[in-house]
Amino acid sequence: MDRYLPDPFVIAIFLTVATMALAVIVRGTSPLKVVDYWGAGLWDLLAFSMQMTLVLLSGYVLAKTPPVDRFLDSLASKIYSPRVAIVTATLVAGVGSWLNWGFGLVMGGIVAQKLAMNVKGLHYPLAIAAGYSGFAVFGFGISAPVPLLLATPGSFMEKQVGVIPLSETVFTPQMLLTTLVTLIILPLFNMLLHPTDPSKVREIDRAAYGTVVAKPAQDDAPTIASRLNDSRVVGIGFGLIAMVFAARYCLKGGALNLDMVNFMLLFLAVLLFTRPSAFLTAVNDGVKIVTGLIVQYPFYAGIMAILSATGLAVAVADAFGAFATAESLPFWSFISAGFLNIFMPSGGGQFAVQGPVMAEAATALGADQAATAMAIQIGDQWTNMIQPFWILPALAISGLKLRDVMGYLVLILVVLGIIYTISVLVWGFLLA
Repeated sequence: MDRYLPDPFVIAIFLTVATMALAVIVRGTSPLKVVDYWGAGLWDLLAFSMQMTLVLLSGYVLAKTPPVDRFLDSLASKIYSPRVAIVTATLVAGVGSWLNWGFGLVMGGIVAQKLAMNVKGLHYPLAIAAGYSGFAVFGFGISAPVPLLLATPGSFMEKQVGVIPLSETVFTPQMLLTTLVTLIILPLFNMLLHPTDPSKVREIDRAAYGTVVAKPAQDDAPTIASRLNDSRVVGIGFGLIAMVFAARYCLKGGALNLDMVNFMLLFLAVLLFTRPSAFLTAVNDGVKIVTGLIVQYPFYAGIMAILSATGLAVAVADAFGAFATAESLPFWSFISAGFLNIFMPSGGGQFAVQGPVMAEAATALGADQAATAMAIQIGDQWTNMIQPFWILPALAISGLKLRDVMGYLVLILVVLGIIYTISVLVWGFLLA
């Protein structure tokens, strides 16, 4: 793996070229037209890119606030066994991702790093892979884009499927059971991957990661500016104002959308840091985890533009759905979504292309719309395990390379594939 796996940025370039080639070969689109689609689509996701960037950055900053940081340090200090540490990293990331995918994605890397600092003999690459693997349950959670979209009146899917409440998606017995099974099997499987030979264990470089966030410098002679920067009145006061807005928004029945999640994460961090200077220090430290998203998201936006404009994504979805039955459509939706996710690592963006196609197939076959839509979400989160894009924050936090963890993630992909296949097949046959 070390010799053959390039940087995620290079992988994004190769995926772009591969998509261009498929559009020319499969759809018969002229090469120059494909290049035009790509260039025109590079900036289609700028607003969404900023939202994703803030989800990850604000999640990181919140995880570094003194109360949360102390809790994580306390948790890590109570664990002494490498295998228990692997289980803990997986579970914390999984539960965090179920609550909020951005928070869980960042939390997994931070917890894994803290455990590696405290637990002697812990294989660092596996700890990071385990922390990232918990992200595989985000699609079952309350922040998953597909079920939230289906539950939103006025969405682009409403005319086809109506409004589908969360009680018929993430809170169904099938999804809750799948979540529970995943959170039991996945940590145990990750634990079994830990090397038994001490010579094969690669521990964290404790000297390099002893201090993750530096404390802000103190001025010898405080000025008005420095006092304002360090003022708890400013930090706590404005944080409370923001929390008042958040409380009023929720009491009025406001939707828990991506913007509101970012708002609460960001200003809760301001409140818990108490001082603006401490908050900004954490922000400056956290910026490094989002650089990959900033640079690579335009590439994936360009890929999505090619898939949409040439009809390649619809062709893939149609190909998988052509021989489906009412019972098996969720399974084929799951498989096709997993394939498309390699090229379109954005659950919401991918569903915008694939969702209407599969909804039409579900109507024609009499398949359950909620099961079919959730199968797309599950397929998306399944192949996230080997899609380099979403692991960038964990790699930035850990200092590891993709090749250090990919071998473990491929094995995790196989296990999750078995769990998810059984789940979508059972759901499809029960509800058809």
